[in-house]
Amino acid sequence: MASNGVVAPVASSQAQVVVDEQQQQPEQQLAAQISKLEIAEEKQQPEQQQEEQQPPHRSHDPQFNQKRSDPFQFGSRYLQEQDDVFEFNAWDHVETDDAYKEYAEQQYEMQRNAPVSDFDKHRFNSDPAKWWNQFYKNNTANFFKDRKWLQQEFPILDKVTSEGYGSCTLLEIGAGAGNTAFPILSKNKNPELKIHACDFSKKAVEVMRSHEAYNTDQMQADVWDVAGDELPPHLEENSVDVALMVFIFSALSPLQWKKAVENVYRVLKPGGEVCFRDYGRGDLAQVRFKKGRYLDENFYIRGDGTRVYFFEKDELADIWSGKLFTKDSEVEDASEPDIRFVIEDLGVDRRLLVNRAKKLKMYRCWLQGRFRKPLPQ
Repeated sequence: MASNGVVAPVASSQAQVVVDEQQQQPEQQLAAQISKLEIAEEKQQPEQQQEEQQPPHRSHDPQFNQKRSDPFQFGSRYLQEQDDVFEFNAWDHVETDDAYKEYAEQQYEMQRNAPVSDFDKHRFNSDPAKWWNQFYKNNTANFFKDRKWLQQEFPILDKVTSEGYGSCTLLEIGAGAGNTAFPILSKNKNPELKIHACDFSKKAVEVMRSHEAYNTDQMQADVWDVAGDELPPHLEENSVDVALMVFIFSALSPLQWKKAVENVYRVLKPGGEVCFRDYGRGDLAQVRFKKGRYLDENFYIRGDGTRVYFFEKDELADIWSGKLFTKDSEVEDASEPDIRFVIEDLGVDRRLLVNRAKKLKMYRCWLQGRFRKPLPQ
């Protein structure tokens, strides 16, 4: 009997036996392959089960990339003692270690001992728009970065761009090349939304106006200094619903903070909201400044001539609530406007970013807030 179960004649030829063996070989090969696959699957099962047992925020599977319900949660990938710090590109809510704190303090001391000269202080502070114009001229090829994270951090942007929301005026302060305005426009479904994108760099405004998506029916780009004496072009007091300030307040001198807050307060409607994000003290960008960049405490000049300040959380709360300016005023002036924003949210976003190839750890720190102009009593 042949192995395939068919009864063969006793007097079968040698050729028939060869044919039967050739027919048998593919079956044996297939059986061997199936056996190998079964063994491989058995080996993979524990790994798959382990991946399924992982919390979503610790999984490498893209299907577990979920949006946060609370924008001020700032992520949920916590670094534990048993974790391999180089397993992921970023970790949330990571406090700096002792070695970094010591290094940072050494850097601050070095920076204070080698400040910018008085001549350069005047040069950089007297005309900051000049340096931002130069920045945009020198970076025409790569200054646009789509801030896709904006709706995640500020859900109000999802609301005002939704169909049927109704009339809404959005003011972006320090709009630059339109990194915020154009992504918002691309997702906008609200025909009654009007974006005013302002920057004190003429070059930046030229860039926005030359963008293919620029349309004055929905967006108006203008030159405006938030710390100046005038309100933005085409806008009046109490006319803006939402003001966006993303990495712009840090470009101002501390001497300009009061005027800037007053202008934002004036242009906002009662109940209007400021969406704010900027640099926090201890951020890597601050720590790595070299000699000759220190303007004042937490205030620096970059290599391109633009300025940057690094804020403390309590300091920002005092600025936007008006407490800082009350402290600074020895005598209360009745003619001064009462600028007191309500601090709806204010949080510190600390993250540890890693370069897995070079085994480098980078501590980042940002501050994010929502400040509301109160309704009249």
